[in-house]
Amino acid sequence: MQIGVESSRAVENKRIFVVDNDEIIRSALQFMLHDENETHELNSLDDAFQKAVDWKPDLLLLGTNVVQEKGTAVLAEIATRLPDTKVMLVADAANDPLALSCLKSGAHDILAKPLTIESVRYKVDVLLGRRKLPMLSLDLLQPIQRL
Repeated sequence: MQIGVESSRAVENKRIFVVDNDEIIRSALQFMLHDENETHELNSLDDAFQKAVDWKPDLLLLGTNVVQEKGTAVLAEIATRLPDTKVMLVADAANDPLALSCLKSGAHDILAKPLTIESVRYKVDVLLGRRKLPMLSLDLLQPIQRL
């Protein structure tokens, strides 16, 4: 067990599939999440579908490179084959046009790089319902005025 890991989350047994063509990203995400979740690295979406026959994931972390190869229609396929699974896109930036398009096509959230253990765990916890989004003051949403 790593420092900063809540033991109650480690036994909740939420299952996460990480599907990305980039082995380094897959490994990094698996490392960041494995203490609090049952996390599986998979090379392809086909591998994820095969594994999901016996072990349904609660969350699918999907690299935008997979969507680039298969098109945004792949999100409809995921929704059909894994109906109770949430999908979070792993993208180079939060404003990545493909990732934003995926949000309109059924993805639930975007996980933007650079990936940090705190941000990854926080966003995953929010999507899995373990944590609530903080209330923001509307003043924070106003543009900053320069003096």
